[in-house]
Amino acid sequence: MDDIIKILEQIKPGVDFNTEENLIEEEILDSFDIVTLVAKLNDEFDIEITPADLIPENFNSAERIYELVKRLEEE
Repeated sequence: MDDIIKILEQIKPGVDFNTEENLIEEEILDSFDIVTLVAKLNDEFDIEITPADLIPENFNSAERIYELVKRLEEE
């Protein structure tokens, strides 16, 4: 989880990713941020986030991103 928080902080400094739960709905992360995040997550965790995974529910919080990464690591 700490690695995900660090990646998010690199992309969008100044956001409290430990508590924020509406990253997409409140437009804290825009589409460019998501593309950057996906690329970094794919590289860092050796996973493949597919277009089917690109739904707001998977990216609304650090916790949800963590859950997505863990699920993809198990596949």
